[in-house]
Amino acid sequence: MKKQMTSNRGERIAAKVQTLVAEILRDNYGDDPIVSGVSLVGSVAHGGLQFVKLFYYSRHDDLAGVQRRMDDITRTVRFELARRIDQKYVPDIRFVYDDTLERASRIDELLENL
Repeated sequence: MKKQMTSNRGERIAAKVQTLVAEILRDNYGDDPIVSGVSLVGSVAHGGLQFVKLFYYSRHDDLAGVQRRMDDITRTVRFELARRIDQKYVPDIRFVYDDTLERASRIDELLENL
């Protein structure tokens, strides 16, 4: 019977990509009013480490505009990531809005109204 090994390589790569992308956003887009208001709050690697989903939070009211801007800069961020990361392959990245805080607020409201 084969022993199944668990690996946290995906978590390590996702965390490394998150850190490097946060540095890239700070260094290259610090003057951008939309991107400078974005905070990366998590990351998950998928597809055999070929794809990293980066979760972000923003205080801007126009979340669709923030997502469009993040989609616009994804290619240049990935290009800069390729220069900074010390891996053979650079994973594709996607920015996804994290609505955890809004959901938590909504749950708190519902619990208070009981």
